Amino acid sequence: MADRPAFVYVTFIQATPERVWHALTDADVTAEYWAEHCNVSDWQVGSAWEHRRTDGSGIVDLVGTVLETLPPKRLVITRAGPNEERPGGPGRITFDIEPHGDIVRLTVTHENLTDHDEHVSVSAGWPSVLANLKTLLETGHVLPQGPWEMYAEMRAARMALNDPK
Repeated sequence: MADRPAFVYVTFIQATPERVWHALTDADVTAEYWAEHCNVSDWQVGSAWEHRRTDGSGIVDLVGTVLETLPPKRLVITRAGPNEERPGGPGRITFDIEPHGDIVRLTVTHENLTDHDEHVSVSAGWPSVLANLKTLLETGHVLPQGPWEMYAEMRAARMALNDPK
């Protein structure tokens, strides 16, 4: 995995490690800060997890396996699309939760990305999702707009500028 792109994001949250762990592993809470998805699993080593749409369709957009679980300190999962054959194997996401007084340092490491395009995608996605998570835990509600919408608008504007028409 060393020769494949990776992404690391660190944020600090005013919460206990237990609250952060709960927010990462409770399907109802994940539905709040992921907006249109929830993460579903029993979070035991070897178990499957699903990134399932919350619109009632039951559609699963991402799947993986729980590789390591050490509540409330560390969670490691694999990640890929359903039925996706990735030449280098699935992505690997590690959540490290470190307490410091009244705050937590949450480090998300997303390894084994397929290419530059996936790196660009997760580089926009993780900060947006984690900003929503942080806001939810600190204020009781998510951000008033989905932060990922800003990235989509900026990307569309950049593409329009580069359009030779």
